[in-house]
This record gives sequence, C-alpha cells and structure tokens, in this order.
Amino acid sequence: MYLINLANGISMRATIITVCLLGVLYNPVRTQIPDNYEKLLEKIFDTNSTLNSIFDTKSTEPEQESNLDSQVRICGLNKECVPRILCNKDGTVKIYGQDLINLRMDNGSPCTYLELCCDVSSKLQQPKAEDVPQRNACGYRNSNGISFKITGAKNNESEFAEFPWIVAIFTKSANKKDYKCGGSILAPNVVLTAAHCVWNLQSASLMVRAGEWDFETTLEPFLHQDARVSEIIRHEDFSLSTIFNDIALVILKTPLTWAPNVQPICLPDAHTTFDNKRCFASGWGQDKFGRNGIYQHILKKIELPIVPHATCQAQLRRTRLSRFFQLDKSFICAGGELGKDTCKGDGGSPLSCPDPNNPGRYLQAGVVSWGVECGVENVPGVYANVAYLRDWIIEKLMTRGIDTKFFTP
Repeated sequence: MYLINLANGISMRATIITVCLLGVLYNPVRTQIPDNYEKLLEKIFDTNSTLNSIFDTKSTEPEQESNLDSQVRICGLNKECVPRILCNKDGTVKIYGQDLINLRMDNGSPCTYLELCCDVSSKLQQPKAEDVPQRNACGYRNSNGISFKITGAKNNESEFAEFPWIVAIFTKSANKKDYKCGGSILAPNVVLTAAHCVWNLQSASLMVRAGEWDFETTLEPFLHQDARVSEIIRHEDFSLSTIFNDIALVILKTPLTWAPNVQPICLPDAHTTFDNKRCFASGWGQDKFGRNGIYQHILKKIELPIVPHATCQAQLRRTRLSRFFQLDKSFICAGGELGKDTCKGDGGSPLSCPDPNNPGRYLQAGVVSWGVECGVENVPGVYANVAYLRDWIIEKLMTRGIDTKFFTP
C-alpha cells in the first residue's frame, strides 16, 4: 500500500489513505468506482478546508489592483512612504537590483519593506520604464530581481520577477479567492499545471494570477494580472489512482500582457534529458510536510538536482512505497537533499532547468506532482515529465489554433 502526498495542498490522512490507496500505482487492476466517488474524494482530501482563505484577497473579480497605498503615511518633513519604483530622482526604473531590501529588518520606519521614505519633490506619479528589459521571449530568469534585490532571506524567498512565468491558480468562492496551486505561462492565454490540481473543477470556478510575488502586498514594482479561465484540458490518461500523466492546460478568457514580471517559460524538446543538472522549483507552498507546515506569502525557490529515473525508482522503493514500486515514464524526479523540496501547496508549479544549449535560458523540465515526504534525504520529489508529455501539449494547442512560438526557444 502506498502513502503519498499530492503537492497541491491536498491533505492525505494516513488512517484514510491506507484504505483508499490500497495498491495505488503498482496495481494494474482497477476497482469499480463507487457512486459517491466525488464526495468520497472531497472527504478524504479535505479540499474545502485545508487551503481556504490562506491568501484572502479583496475581490472575486479579476482586476488590476493599484500598487499605491490609499493612505498617505508621513515619514518625515515633506516626506512620504511611496513604492520604491516611484522614488527616483532621475525618473527612471532601477532594474538591476541597486536597492537592497532586508526582509527581516525592522528599522522603526512607518514604511513597508517595499517602500522608501521619499522627498515629496522626488515622488513620481508614474515610473519611466525605458530601461526595463522587454525580451518578449521565453525562459529568461531575472536572477537579480527587478528594481530591487532582497537580503536577509531565510525561507528561500525568490527575487521579485525572478521567475516571471510562474502563476497562482485560485478557486473563486463567495467573497474570496482561495489559493489552489501553481502553474506556468506557456502563451498569453495558456497556463500549464498539474492535472490533480484541477481535478473535478470547472473552468468557471478558477482564476489565474500572473506576475505575483508577495501575496500580502500590492506594492511590488509591477502589477500582477488576473484572468478568468475559459477551458481546462486534462490529460486523458490521468487518474487519481495512478497519478500518471499528471498534466493539464488552462486556457484563459483574456490574454496576459507581457511585462517584466509576466513572461513565458520555454518547453524542452521531447528527447531532452536533465539528469544530474541543478534546477529551480518555485511556489507558495508549505515549508514542511504536515500540520506544522506554513504557507509562504513570498514566492520561494529551491535549487534541486535532477535524479536519474533508475536512481529515483530505487530510492523510492526504500520508502513505504515498497520494493515493488515502478516509476512511470511520465514522471521525472528532483531533490533528495535534506531540508530542500517542494511541498504541500506547490502542486502544478514549474521545475525550471537551464537550457543545455543556452544556459542563460530556462526550460520547464517538470510540473510539481507528488512526494512521499518533504525534504527527506535520498527521497526525491516526483514531477510530471514535461519533455515526455510535450507532444500531448503541442497537439492540444495546435487543435485550438494556439501558436507554439511563445514557448519555443
């Protein structure tokens, strides 16, 4: 019997999973699905309580929220707290991380860490962005951030816009948006995520947010973008009983607008391998497995090695998955380093690797899928294998007339 942790915030209780997932993954015999299957899944995975209201936002309507605080805060004589990007005497945007921000420092200022105490005479109404790089090409990581660079990071926080392709997927309820899982931008109207993240969900119930960084503020240098969903395309061979082919495409009603913090990721060729390469996983999920895990409000990043398929299978066989476990070809593994892993809430988020032919660009090697634990030595996390599933992605997009140029290096 297998005990696994789906990484999209689904809470698997051991006492229930032992019964529910008997023979999961390695048992080819399918049992008959009971009539109350959907309700049973909801009860087992606790989908209505685990993640609800973790990241509460102001409105259920997709909208551009102002990045200016409505309340002026005075911080000195003729000085106000303003977003850093609006306090620059030469009127240009600082894009190379000139400003160092300490996330943990409390200097007694009324200004938040994303603001400066600025002379009123130096306050800009709108920043000039002539120098902001507009590559309009996939896979470029902003390793030093945009406009500022953080210091004092203790929870693997990413730089602002470091991974401009990552999105947050929400389910909409009465008066709030509930964080569901992560995803990645392939085209202005296409997001790639895990099938288990959008299992049994309707497109009308979802909203995608691109360009987000810190869920607890709207003072980032560039605004996030919200979009409703028109269609969810799940891999036909995905099943919660095996988790094979854990991939889905989310089609947006309105296209995203390219910006420094909103850009696509490149997809690898079908035969690309990343064995032993070091790659980045990113997301807003928990910092550790179990009830003591804390969700992150600032996008985190973790550098992980890609574990070869045979090695991963051997390591997973030494866990409670048992010596009979077989790792399907639709999976790729990464991690196995102590204290470093994706975890609950990271499901659907991208695993991004340097392009072997151009290390300055990044390819999406995987989609966060599942794991036995989080951050246990010699126990890798498991991801959907994007190279293996690339042909399915291309087929689904081409039949809908969506150009593949956006994610082609």
